[in-house]
Amino acid sequence: MAEPENRTLRLLREIRSAIGALDNKLDDKITALDNKTDRNHEALQKRIDSLRQAMPGESVLGRYATAEFDKRLSALEQRVSALESRG
Repeated sequence: MAEPENRTLRLLREIRSAIGALDNKLDDKITALDNKTDRNHEALQKRIDSLRQAMPGESVLGRYATAEFDKRLSALEQRVSALESRG
C-alpha cells in the first residue's frame, strides 16, 4: 500500500493540473467575451456616429418641408379669403 503522503501529493498534483486546465478555459472564454464586447461597442459607436451625422440633415430637411407647407397653407388661406369676400 502506498504511503499516505505520496497519495496526498499525487492528489494535490492532479488538483493543480485540473485547476490549471480550468483557468485556461476561463481565460479563453473571457478573451472571447472581451472580443465580442469590443465588436458590439464598435458597431454601436458606428450607429451612433451615423445618427449624429444624419440628424442635422434631417433637421434641415424638416425645416425646408415645413416652410414649404406653411407657404402652401398661406396660399390656400388667401384663396379661401378671396372666395369668401366675393360671396
